[in-house]
Amino acid sequence: MPTHLLLADDHPMVRQGLRVLLEQAGMVVLGEAADGLEALQLAHTYQPEVAILDIAMPHLNGLETARRLRETVPQTKSILLTMHTDEPYVCAALQAGVVGYVVKTQAATDLVQAIHTVVQGALYLSPWVTTAVVQASVRGTPQPRDPLTSREREVLQRIAEGQTTKEIAAGLELSVKTVESHRINLMRKLDIHETATLVRYAIRRGLTAA
Repeated sequence: MPTHLLLADDHPMVRQGLRVLLEQAGMVVLGEAADGLEALQLAHTYQPEVAILDIAMPHLNGLETARRLRETVPQTKSILLTMHTDEPYVCAALQAGVVGYVVKTQAATDLVQAIHTVVQGALYLSPWVTTAVVQASVRGTPQPRDPLTSREREVLQRIAEGQTTKEIAAGLELSVKTVESHRINLMRKLDIHETATLVRYAIRRGLTAA
């Protein structure tokens, strides 16, 4: 039986290239999404075995999408596509429930193997990132717990993308007052007092692209 997949990336050319690669490997792409919210909708509809998620997508990034897939469609395994090989990104992905971590520059050689590996119930990390995970394990460095709720992370991403409070409220179907409350809460939790610092935090956490 072929493996059934979902592709999520905001660049159509990237999705097209991935589809060709994976279909040539005998897999079936059930759907394509341009952002994390669309990916969640398609995952609920198609129940794919594997979701391949770009880390930097508008509205809902790959990390947050993986978290929600783990909670709502647990049978779908998440593989993250990213340019980041640094330890904090890898550890954040594993905490989010990602079971495959593939560096984009190695996708042509690594992605098919990653899919086979996670379908069998194992964890796959591109060779380039394995060293970071091993080093973190050896050091025993505890990763800081993310103090934000899922909704606060979603608001933070949209702030970092440059959306106004009204735009965020409309996009999330919330009141302006509720969005302002989320903004106040996340700034208090992070001890951050200006938007520029919030944006830098969001980039460091992989919530949005630099």
